[in-house]
Amino acid sequence: MNRYTKRTFLLEMVMAAVAIVFAFPVYVLVNLALRPSSDTSSPIHPTTAPTLDNFGQAWQQGGLGGALINSLVVTAVSVLIVLTVSSLAAYPLARSTANWSRGTFLLIMLGLILPFQLASLPLYQTIRDLGLLGSVWSLVLFYSGLQVPFTTFLYVGFLRALPRDFEDAAFIDGCTPLESFRYVVFPMLKPITVTALVLNAVSVWNDFFTPLLYLSGSTNQTMPVAIAGFFGQYVSDWNLVFAALLISIVPVLAVYLSLQRSIINGFAGGLKG
Repeated sequence: MNRYTKRTFLLEMVMAAVAIVFAFPVYVLVNLALRPSSDTSSPIHPTTAPTLDNFGQAWQQGGLGGALINSLVVTAVSVLIVLTVSSLAAYPLARSTANWSRGTFLLIMLGLILPFQLASLPLYQTIRDLGLLGSVWSLVLFYSGLQVPFTTFLYVGFLRALPRDFEDAAFIDGCTPLESFRYVVFPMLKPITVTALVLNAVSVWNDFFTPLLYLSGSTNQTMPVAIAGFFGQYVSDWNLVFAALLISIVPVLAVYLSLQRSIINGFAGGLKG
């Protein structure tokens, strides 16, 4: 029979303290987003007259509608390409024992070692020569190449831990390697696929430097760049900034809530693998 001990009480207190520490910035964010600009009281003090005007002003002044659509398109298309290319590339790399497989895998892993800042100038020149500067497709092209090495690394590690029994059975039934991957292997990759989806989506959605570099001088912008536009040299309306931040959080939060069970199972499955 389990007894409620002093150690259990202390652990609960520590967990409660950690929860408060993480919840405090969220409280300040929501509190200031709902506060009128005329209210200059402490950010910790609860707002006595909450208003939604900040959200409307932030939406109009920051052009968040177009920025939100651009961020959604860039994130969705980039993650789809990354997951497709990485999973297809990881399958032969994980299953083949030939020397070319190991060499190719090590070549792909160079993308994890070399910082992309070293290639910023030649990449910028390439995007310019392709005529994609100012277009959201330049970001899709950039992220699709940047995230593939890490995602391939995740897939290869997971695939090497999977047994070959189901694949062998599929080959006996007459499946081609592509059919075996599509109908047998890829469904078993759901845990690592969900994990890679979350990691890549958050990375692409929150990136600020690349959209600022490739979309500079155009009417296109992503959410991080649009939010940065609220900061002036002398004046910053923090109420609008926090309202814009809440707007940018909504899509990510909606995806998380809709895929909550799959995401938790994905991380748990990835840890087990």
